[in-house]
Amino acid sequence: MTETGDRAARRMRGFERAAGLVQSRIRRAGEARGFAVSRLLTHWAEIVGEQTAAIARPVEVSYGREGFGATLTLLTTGAQAPMLEMQKEAIREKVNACYGYAAISRIRLTQTAPTGFAEGQAQFAPAPKRTPRAPDPAVQAQAAQLSGDVRDESLRAALEALGRNVLSGPKRQ
Repeated sequence: MTETGDRAARRMRGFERAAGLVQSRIRRAGEARGFAVSRLLTHWAEIVGEQTAAIARPVEVSYGREGFGATLTLLTTGAQAPMLEMQKEAIREKVNACYGYAAISRIRLTQTAPTGFAEGQAQFAPAPKRTPRAPDPAVQAQAAQLSGDVRDESLRAALEALGRNVLSGPKRQ
């Protein structure tokens, strides 16, 4: 199907999950780096565990000429490499369980400094969570007034929260 025909067919189906809309692009990007199963990239923390995912991330899957399995390249910082070296066999077993067969025969570690050029930096910590700011009392009162006629308590609370979000959002022209 052509790209235009694909978009027209997509519009005819109605609402879709966001993951479904970008799945083909993720698969193409993953396959360019050798990841036949994109789940390895998207669910890395679930596959190898939170502790390992915090210090390493998959970079590439490369296939050698001998054809006896692939090599998974993991990126880590220099200080964490000895720890990962001891876990290579366990990581390989977990990754192969994700693939469903012995796809990975070797794991290669690459190290990068925690500081340096923008592309060379290894940042494994998740972005800090933002703390919600306190709602404006005037906005809160206006939202409570707008939802005050609703008898169902849970519906009123949901409408009040929606009203607070709408009223405190950026004003559009």
